[in-house]
Order: sequence, then C-alpha cells, then structure tokens
Amino acid sequence: MALSANLFLRQSQSLVMTPQLMQSIQLLQMTHLELVHFIGQEVEKNPLLEIASNDEAAGGGADAASNDAQADSSPEPEAGLASDWYENGNAQVGESLDSNYGVAFSDDAAAPRIDMPDMLGQWKSMPGGTADGADGYDLDDFVAVRTTLRDHILQQLPFSITAAADHMIALALLDQIDEAGYLRADLDEIAGSIGRAKPDVERVLGILQSFDPPGIFARSLGECLAIQLRQRNRLDPAMATLLDHLELLARRDFAQLKRLCGVDEDDLLDMMAEIRGLMPKPGAAFDTGPTQTIVADVIVTPAKGGAWAVELNPETLPRVLVNNQYHAEIKKQGRQEQGEQAFLSECMQNATWLMRSLDQRARTIMKVATEIVRQQDAFLHHGVDHLRPLNLKTVAEAIKMHESTVSRVTSNKYMLTPRGLFELKYFFSVSIGSAEGGDNHSAEAVRHRIRLLIAQETADNILSDDDIVESLKSSGVDLARRTVAKYREAMNIPSSVQRRREKRAMARSSG
Repeated sequence: MALSANLFLRQSQSLVMTPQLMQSIQLLQMTHLELVHFIGQEVEKNPLLEIASNDEAAGGGADAASNDAQADSSPEPEAGLASDWYENGNAQVGESLDSNYGVAFSDDAAAPRIDMPDMLGQWKSMPGGTADGADGYDLDDFVAVRTTLRDHILQQLPFSITAAADHMIALALLDQIDEAGYLRADLDEIAGSIGRAKPDVERVLGILQSFDPPGIFARSLGECLAIQLRQRNRLDPAMATLLDHLELLARRDFAQLKRLCGVDEDDLLDMMAEIRGLMPKPGAAFDTGPTQTIVADVIVTPAKGGAWAVELNPETLPRVLVNNQYHAEIKKQGRQEQGEQAFLSECMQNATWLMRSLDQRARTIMKVATEIVRQQDAFLHHGVDHLRPLNLKTVAEAIKMHESTVSRVTSNKYMLTPRGLFELKYFFSVSIGSAEGGDNHSAEAVRHRIRLLIAQETADNILSDDDIVESLKSSGVDLARRTVAKYREAMNIPSSVQRRREKRAMARSSG
C-alpha cells in the first residue's frame, strides 16, 4: 500500500483556558481581603471602573442607571439573592428607625444656643479645634497606642541601669530578643560586636532578667521557668533538676523524673502543677501583630416555619461600577487614534467581564451555601451532635456543578449562623457507620462526643480508649479502638494514664 498525504476536515470541541476564564476561577477562591485588593488593582488599571460610594451603591445616580440598563441583558438573579447583589442596604436603615431627630433635639427652651464648631475651636487638642476652624482632623490621632515589649523594657532601664556602658550593652541585648521575649543571640557575638567583655554582658543580662514580665531575656525554656520560680522563691534543687530534664516531662517519663529529683509521686505532681501555672512565653502579652478579623461571607438567620434565610453579607460584596457615561462621552468625541480606540474597547471588555465574574461568584457562593444549609438543617436546630456526614460530591451533584468549583467556593469562606461562625469546609465531614444500622454519623460529631466524655471525667473515674469505644457503641456509633486513639491524639488529648495523673495534680493543687 502506497503512502500518500490526504486532507481531512474535522470538527472537535475543547476547553480553552482564556485569561478571563482563569480570572473567574481565581475570583471564586479569593477571600474578602484578597478580593478587595484585586479590585483595587483593576480600578487603577482600568479608567472605566470605579469604586461605588454608598449613595451610588444604593442605586442613585446616572451611572447606576446606565449599569442597570447593561445588566438587563444578563439572566435574572435567583430567589434569595438580591437583584443588585452589590447594593448596600444601609440607605433603608434610617427609614426603618422610628425617630424624628428634629423633634428629639429641638431647642424649645429659651437658653442661648452655642455654636459647637466655635466652641471646639477654643480647644486645640479636640477634634475640629484647629486654628482656622477647619474639620481637617484624623480620628486615628486620638487612638491610644499599644505598648510594645521593647517600649515596656525601655521604661524600666533608667531605674536599674545608670552607667552609659551598661546602657549600651542593655540596648544591644534588647535588639536580640524575639517576640516571645527570648534572647536568641550568642553572648560572645554580642560582646565582640560592641567591644565589651563577656562578663560585663553576663552581668547586665542578669539585671535584665529581673525585669517585668518575669522570664524575659531567657535563653531557653528551662531558664525562663527558672527565672519565674526564682522570683517566687520556689527554685529548690528538686525543681531545678526537673527543669534540667524537661524532655523527660514532655515524654511523661515520671518514673525517671522521680528518681532524678528524689521525690515521690505526690511531690512530683505538685511540682508539675506549679510549672503549669508559669508563663512559657513572657513576651506574648505584648504581641503587636495585625489582628486578622474574620468577616462572614454568608449570613443564616431563622425564618418562619422553622426554615432558614440565607443571604450574602453586603459588607463583603464589592461595590464596583462601570462608568458607561464616561465611555459614551469619549466615543462621542470621535478623535481617538486607532491605538486609543483599541485600548478603550479592551478596557470596556475587561470591565464588563469583571462585573459578570463578580456576579457569577456571588451566585455560586449563594448556591453552595444554600445547599449546605439544607443538608445541615439538623445541626442548625440541635447542635454539633446532629452534624450530618457531607462531601463535596453530594453538594456538587445537588447544584449541578463540578467538585472543584465547590472546593474553591468553600475555601476561606465563612458562614455566620445562630450556632456561631464556621468555615464552609467545617460542614464537610467523613461518614462513620452506625452500630445499629441506622444513619451514619459525622466524624466531627463523633469527635465532639469524645471530647464531652473526657471532659466529664473525674480523677477517680478515667475512661480508657476501650471504655470510650463501648460508650460510643451504646449511643449507636461503631468505631474501632485505634480510630478513637487517632481522634484523641489529633485533639491533643493525652492518654488515660496521663489524664489520671494530671487530674489528681489539679485536684491536689485546688484543694
């Protein structure tokens, strides 16, 4: 058979990952802060995009009307989702409050009226108290500054160290402590860097270790605990030996600790209880790192008839508008070069695609959250004991989406319910079989039962893993002993022997 070249016409379909499609996928898994940062970057690059003010987000202005006209071509939003999902409902708050501020603050008395701005102008330190009567003040100027660990130590230096050379050594040591208050640098290196003798550095370090908070400037955990015990006059030879063998205490090797310290079991338990009351990280109270505030993306509230109302949090919805009026005015001029027209068209296309992607993101989050609420209705009514086993496939099939889409939506998204604030992934749990052939149990619900059983223990009645298995089986949960041990260790719960010793020590110290 001779070889020859032939020409065939073939039609096929393939999924092409365009930049716009990749952007839509990335928007799904973004948190609220990441989304705000991303939109800010897009607004800087695109002149047709703008952040809507509260009035514009409430639906006012010609720009909002032009955007509403553009949104008419998109599908209607589903039930439970606002028609303008980025609309801020704060405008209706004043109408819902039955208050007449004109009557409440009327001046019926004959007393002379005082002009508040003029009164504030007499006080330079008050908001609005500027020389020219302007309102150019910043409320951040009146917020109390939180004291840092360094500032707290610097306040104590003049009372204990007066010599200039010792003060220089103290500042060099202060520069080497970490956030927990530990000194992580070598004394030889510090002495060499500032040109002082090592005994002088050690002497100044001893003074600094007497500062508040107790345990500061320690070079190890054992030294930190020893400083605190020394200030309490509780550092005896037995306690010093225990601090020298903290690795044995971590391994719960009580037999060897009793032999090394020369104490009996009761004394060892008392020493452990005393160590438990110390502070392993003395500088942690001065942590000035930024606080990460969790903002709920979905809010669930009770509705009539035992149902649940699911809605998106308006505070997490981006307020972005496409300035169609500005785009129309630029096109009316008709003086753009070819490159400028292409840039303007590209900006309009990107802005429209971003608006559609944000709208689709809100719809997808709403679909997933609504299905999760429907599946976990018993949890919302009765608590974690009734949390049902759930996986991504079940939710994906119910809302007719892919599992990867559901996984992206539930990442770093939070739901505020009457039971508390939960991450969406919290509602997905492994299924555990029932001992009586009934409905399966959620792994999170089983872990909660284990925690409750152990929390109800007393020093004279400690449950072993086998006892926990029997107790769970009596309540309809079929679980192996090794699974109970695995769940217990994952929750950082010690064994029954360790719990018995610790509860006895706690009972002895409290008594």
